[in-house]
Amino acid sequence: MRRASLNSSSTGIEELVGQKHVCMQFPLKVSSPGLGALIFGNHAQNDLHKFMEYTGPSLFSQMVLTFVLTHLFHNILLIHLGLPILFSQILAGIVLGPMVLGKASVVMTSYESVKILGTLGSMGFIFFLFLSAVKMDIRMVYKAGRKAICIGVLTVLVPIAACLITDRIITGETDLIRNKNFFFSITYSGTSFPVIHILLSELKILNSELGRLGLSAAIVSDMVSVLLVNVGNWVNNVGVKGPKVVLEDMGLTIALVVIVFLVLRPGMKWFARRTPEGGRINDVFLYAVVLLFMLSPTVTSLFHASILFGPFFFGLATPDGPPLGSTLVEKFEPLVSGMFLPLFASTCGMRIDLKFLLKSNKYAKDQIVAALVTLIVKFFVSLALPLSFKMPKQDSLALAFIMITKGIFEIGVYSIFFDAAVISEDLFNIMSIMIVLLASIVPIAVRKLYDPSRKYLSYKKRSILNSKVNEDLRVIGCIHVPGNVNSIIDMLNTCSPSKESPIALDVLHLVKLSGRATPLFIAHQKHGHGIARFESSYSENIVLAFNQFERDNWEAVSVNVFTAVSPRNLMYEDICNLAINNLTSFIMLPFHRRYNADGSIESEDQAIRSLNCSILDKSPCSVGILVEGHRSINHSNSIESTLSSDSSFGIAVIFLGGKDDREALAFARRISIGQRVGLTVIHIKPSKAIRIILADDDSDKILNDEMLRITKEIRNIRYIEKEVNDGPETSTFLRPLLNDYQLVIAGRRYGMEDPQTFGLEEWIEFKEIGIIGDLVSSQDFGGNYSVLIVQQQQLQLIGNIA
Repeated sequence: MRRASLNSSSTGIEELVGQKHVCMQFPLKVSSPGLGALIFGNHAQNDLHKFMEYTGPSLFSQMVLTFVLTHLFHNILLIHLGLPILFSQILAGIVLGPMVLGKASVVMTSYESVKILGTLGSMGFIFFLFLSAVKMDIRMVYKAGRKAICIGVLTVLVPIAACLITDRIITGETDLIRNKNFFFSITYSGTSFPVIHILLSELKILNSELGRLGLSAAIVSDMVSVLLVNVGNWVNNVGVKGPKVVLEDMGLTIALVVIVFLVLRPGMKWFARRTPEGGRINDVFLYAVVLLFMLSPTVTSLFHASILFGPFFFGLATPDGPPLGSTLVEKFEPLVSGMFLPLFASTCGMRIDLKFLLKSNKYAKDQIVAALVTLIVKFFVSLALPLSFKMPKQDSLALAFIMITKGIFEIGVYSIFFDAAVISEDLFNIMSIMIVLLASIVPIAVRKLYDPSRKYLSYKKRSILNSKVNEDLRVIGCIHVPGNVNSIIDMLNTCSPSKESPIALDVLHLVKLSGRATPLFIAHQKHGHGIARFESSYSENIVLAFNQFERDNWEAVSVNVFTAVSPRNLMYEDICNLAINNLTSFIMLPFHRRYNADGSIESEDQAIRSLNCSILDKSPCSVGILVEGHRSINHSNSIESTLSSDSSFGIAVIFLGGKDDREALAFARRISIGQRVGLTVIHIKPSKAIRIILADDDSDKILNDEMLRITKEIRNIRYIEKEVNDGPETSTFLRPLLNDYQLVIAGRRYGMEDPQTFGLEEWIEFKEIGIIGDLVSSQDFGGNYSVLIVQQQQLQLIGNIA
């Protein structure tokens, strides 16, 4: 707050706060007649300050400046340094505040306008607490393993003890629980679940092993902190209000918890169950939930609890995930995280003025020492505990940094303390700077220490080419939509599984994380007594379909079904982790585009395309992308119907050379074991004149020739060889030839330049399926077939590769 002057004609109320005067005008001037009217009108006042006296223009100007400065700082400079958006938001507030603009800041940040801007920001903070609690799965508290519980509990209790001991040494206080230092120690040592979730999301490690452990520990830590705050409040009030009042407060708090979790939450679950699966929740019920949320701070105050507990508890009572939690998050989170919360961070930045650091009193300096001691102790406890559980040193260090991070939640708490005059301006500035530094350093440190993709590197070759025919072919089939189920089943039927050539199939149903913060990985029990209600909400039909497929191929196919609920951009983590754990040789992915019977596009999902590209880059084994739809999968000439008849099922392999083509041919040879499958190998090679000019890689050519020699010796395989001069000639040759087949298999061969494809690169639309795959699967190419594009395992530790 700063001094403002009244002109002679205004009516005002002067509030004296120390030596500072705050003046407000009544009635408040909201909407201005316009800048042009003020400048050129009859009562022209060519003064920007006059225009900014109107709260409407002032508020809009502040919002625009805040967002412009935030994105200028972040996108031009800070994002390249790995700093979070929170740093840019607070920096924008500092620039607009008195520390940078000085007295000139009064024009843009007058007391009245900042109060309105702060109200919007505070509303955003309340909404943030509510939505964070909605996304929080409270069941994680009792589902968390021993490791997460130990880390969550001890990284709060041990630092609190260290903080209180430090306070006692510095200040000489003996009864530290009965003063505000105890509550400060909780804020210093606590780990905020919303802040951890934001950090892990920005680092894109939310559903990694480290991310899951950090989230579980953060939930436990939050629950411990909430319990300690209430206990400390009761103990503190014993001497102030008396034991009788404290017992009443305890009873009211317990009553609030009972009402929220035993009455309100079951009631909302009952309403949510009335919504059909995949349906839209009733708007009346949704508005009722929002109304209850808006009333929750008032209701909480009736139970003698902090107003912040109201939105938080009410959010915990709201069932996470679809249909209710996901609908609330989808409707409100863009507005809250995109507008209100950045405004809150910037208004907190406007309060920061480093000149108060020069005027710090002894109490503030003592709290700095206590906070630093708490931080150091928390870091080493967070490091020692994972090491005691045999976690790698780098992962343990990364987790220690994650557990000490601070963010928007802590800034909000200190702002509330400051508004309530619990802390002074110097202490608020010190704590805010410390939070900003931690929020900036931690992401950089974690990125340096933890790379989840390094665990995908392996000395072991996991490919179809290196799998023995008489051993299980370990396959992962990924499902996004129900239509993918038949596609995967039909494709596996072409492999002619038998006791001599079995298939071990892991089906992974990928579900977008919506309305919850914690990713899920569910292993469905196929031999259990039915499917659990929790599991059935995601994958019941998929489990039933693949259980039937296993029964139809008894002793030839073993099936395990999993469901992964995670953000779209992080689903590759679940797929790769499953491939590593189950020693998978081949991952089968659906193409992002599906076709109708007439060849038109039925659906196209760019998120699936991005996922496929991530898998191709990071997969620890070989990968196949299945392009299906109108060509055969779901129609009368489908793989399943053809195989069930006496007719032969035609498969063509396009072979140009290279490891991807050798992998594709190895998969096709495994398929050719079935007597009803007719396999044709189409070998396209450059003409003799071009081969003389080119210097081929001898080692690669030897492997290609050996692969083809073995293939030619197999009796039921047809071999076609064609010499071409360029890509158009290859296209002309393949166009009429492929119409006789139901399935075409080709290697991806991305980044390889060959005479056989020269001239086709500029026409490629989807790089993830390579030049040949893009050519033969295009609608212009025609053909009534499906296409499987194969890439051999990419990531291997060879020599000094890390």
